[in-house]
Parts: sequence; C-alpha cells; structure tokens
Amino acid sequence: MRTGVIGASGYTGGDLVRLLLFHPKAELTCVTSRQFSGKYLSSVHPNLRGITQIKFEEFNVNKISDRCDYIFLGVPHRASMNIVPQLLETGVKIIDLSADFRIKNLETYEYYYGKHEHPELLGKSIYGISELHKEEIKKANLVSCPGCLASSAILGAAPMIGSGAVDLERIVIDSKVGSSASGREFSLSTHHPERANIVRPYKATNHRHTAEMEQELSEVAGKQVKIAFSAHAVDMVRGILTTIHLFLEKELTEKEVWGLFREFYNDEPFIRIIKQKTGIYRLPDPKVIVGTNYCDIGFEIDEHMPRVVVLSALDNLIKGAAGQAVQCMNLMEGIDETTGLKFPGIHPY
Repeated sequence: MRTGVIGASGYTGGDLVRLLLFHPKAELTCVTSRQFSGKYLSSVHPNLRGITQIKFEEFNVNKISDRCDYIFLGVPHRASMNIVPQLLETGVKIIDLSADFRIKNLETYEYYYGKHEHPELLGKSIYGISELHKEEIKKANLVSCPGCLASSAILGAAPMIGSGAVDLERIVIDSKVGSSASGREFSLSTHHPERANIVRPYKATNHRHTAEMEQELSEVAGKQVKIAFSAHAVDMVRGILTTIHLFLEKELTEKEVWGLFREFYNDEPFIRIIKQKTGIYRLPDPKVIVGTNYCDIGFEIDEHMPRVVVLSALDNLIKGAAGQAVQCMNLMEGIDETTGLKFPGIHPY
C-alpha cells in the first residue's frame, strides 16, 4: 500500500509516519508540510533520525494522489473539508483525522465548528471507530477518525448503552488528558511553567466532542442519548483516562456487567477488559498503554447510588488518532486489522 500523510509535522502526523514506516504492508511515499517543505522528516520528528531520508513537500493534489493508494489527513479542523473533495475525484482512499466529516448532522456540525463548505459529503464518510463500524470501514473510500476524547468515551460506554439498564438521558463523562492533545502549536496555557503540576478544567461544558459521543452512542442505543461531558488537562504528555457514570434503571450484578463487555467486544484485538483483585493497576491506567493501540476498560458497581462507573484509558495519539487511522486502513485494504499495530507499551514510563 502506497501511503501519504498530508500535514505530517504535528504530533499525530509524527506517530502516523512512524507507524507507516514500520508497517510490513505499507510504503510511505510522501509527507507534506507548508512550513517545513524541503526539510527532512527527521528535522521535525527527531525520533526518526537514521530511519528515513524522506522530505516534506508542498501539497499538490495531482502529484500526491499519483503516488498514493491511501492518504491520511493530519491537517487542522476546517482545512480538510476543501481537500477531501479534490482527493475523492482522484480515486485514492482517504482517512481524515480532523473533525470535518465526523458529524453527520449539518446543524450539529455548524453549532460546534461553524459553516461547512461541503455538507453533501457529511453522510458519505464512515466514522472510524473500528470496533463499532468494522464492516462499513472495509467498504469505505472516506473514513473520518474520531476525536481522542470521544474515542475513550464511546469505547467505554458503548457496551452498556444498549443493555436497557442505563438511564440514557443522564450520562456523565469526565476525561483527563495529557498535553499532546493540544497539538504541536503552543500557547500560554501549554507553556511548561503554566502546564506543569496541574489538573485544569478547560472545557467543563459544551465540549465539541460531545456531538460525536451522542451521535455514536445514540446509534448503539437505538434512541437519543444525552451526555454531560467535561474535560481536564493534567500533567502528563500522553494518555487519557475517562470516567463514565452510568446511572442504572435496573440492578446489575458484577457478572452481568462483565458479560455485557465481553459480549460486545468479543474478540476485538485492541480492547482489554481490566479488573484485577490485587496490584496497583487493578483498573485502567493511561501509564501502561502509552505508545500502544490498546484501549483498556474497567468498571466498578456503586451500590450506594445505583450506577456503574466505567474507566477507559488510551493513548490519545495512537488509539485516539494515528493507530486508529492505521487500523482503519488495514480494514479498508482487507488485511488483518492488527497489522503493524501489535506491540506493547513501555513500562515504566
């Protein structure tokens, strides 16, 4: 598979090219960046020194599409909506990591992101959570990968949403996320003296990833789901820990909750259900999934106020972005979805 990454200079772009360079079935043929055009990839991503001699180049739809079977878009929100139509005309398969085609409802998209220039394409993209849309992704020409916070929330909540036991209008979700989720561009809030040693609420209400969560979980439930979502920045570079409060309308035993998760995820290769009796990692912890394409999910049952507290941990740059994108490419190509992605994290980190 000949692959290219448009907008490869950011943190997600760096992980994408790293994964593609070591993918046994892929060849990285081009990477683009307006800012770094003509410079070696390793000048921006120093971890790739001695690995590749490829250079950044300017984006040109014809030159790039001629050399690619798959193109990944790592450009900012609202930039890809004008690139995707050009690329679709060339016949290449597209995996977009921006938010431009995630939301199917135009009114909802424009509430969170502003005017959409190509609303006719909103219904033509497949939402790129492999565990929910595997068969559709296999046949897709345009996949829109989820946001990292949405990934952790949807994967954690989905197994119980369709059970009939959960109050679908009172779902509370809270995420703690590392600094790399802010991207490569810096600001005062990401400046080290301001960012270190903090647990900072940065979007306590009206977070735009709420739209993705409600869209996907409503599809699982078969009816409208309402979510109260809050996000916090914490003092780590990579990783998300999402806490999901699901209030019960009927009693569930621990064995029944286990059964819901096991049945829903069955043999999904990148979902691990974590609930140990002893040890310091009894429940999901982002520390142990850094650098991996795994999502670790666990739960506790609260008998005092009938609810299940689900915890979901993933690496925001891998399972929350680049790894999920490569997993989608594998499915689109018809090869084992774990190809190039089956590796453990680094511990301790």
